[in-house]
Amino acid sequence: MTALPILIVWLGAWGVNSWLSRFDTRLTRTLVPIVFGTTILLLWEMIVRIYSVPSVILPAPSQIGASFMANLPVLWTDFVQTIIKGALTGWIIGALAAIVTAIAIDRSTFLRRGLLPIGNFVAALPIVGIAPILVMWFGFDWQSKAAVVVVMVFFPILVNMVAGLAATEAMQRDLMATWAAPYWQSLWKLRMPAAMPFLFNGLKITTTLALIGAIVAEFFGSPTRGMGFRISTAVGRLDLPLVWAEILAAAIAGSLFYGIVALIEKKVTFWHPSQRT
Repeated sequence: MTALPILIVWLGAWGVNSWLSRFDTRLTRTLVPIVFGTTILLLWEMIVRIYSVPSVILPAPSQIGASFMANLPVLWTDFVQTIIKGALTGWIIGALAAIVTAIAIDRSTFLRRGLLPIGNFVAALPIVGIAPILVMWFGFDWQSKAAVVVVMVFFPILVNMVAGLAATEAMQRDLMATWAAPYWQSLWKLRMPAAMPFLFNGLKITTTLALIGAIVAEFFGSPTRGMGFRISTAVGRLDLPLVWAEILAAAIAGSLFYGIVALIEKKVTFWHPSQRT
């Protein structure tokens, strides 16, 4: 009968969410994921406590929350090292390099036929293979993590940007040519705006890749700070609540990162049909 409270909570939450889903309003669209997420956390807490699951196997959400609050200074230091210095710096460098390279590919048939296949090859390389190499090249501080992030985000953004630059219709390009518009004016006035939805698609995809790349790279060498370093050392000490606290911090950072990019996309591509819903 120990499973009865768990079943009651699950069925109750299911009924509440089913009822809320009938109403398509902004409030209900917000409440449904909140109720669902709260239910998951409550069931997690109940399962751990009812079945006396050891914290080294699966800590309860309350333990993770307590560890999160108790280690805020450590988590902030790790956040700055991994997210700000490693992931964000590498993501910006990789995105800018991809945009410039995409424009060069757009102007050169040789680069389009030669670089893109290589890009697909490099994009398929496993991070656990390139991370140790880049750590040896760039050192154990955040620079090597940024280099890993650059490699991970460069080609997804490049492929999307190249597709975006080619997304304009032939009639539109012919009209610009009829007006004797030079390449750079045509690029700025016509092709770059058309490429924005594609570009932001690549930018949003790579927000999570950047975080994963920076954290995983720290497993192969880092100073005594950073999320990857903290996770590996906390696992060695069997401090699983701290491990989950770092995971929670990374999840919050990733959600904020994605949300900021999505908000910028909405402001920049307000004219696109995908932003009119």
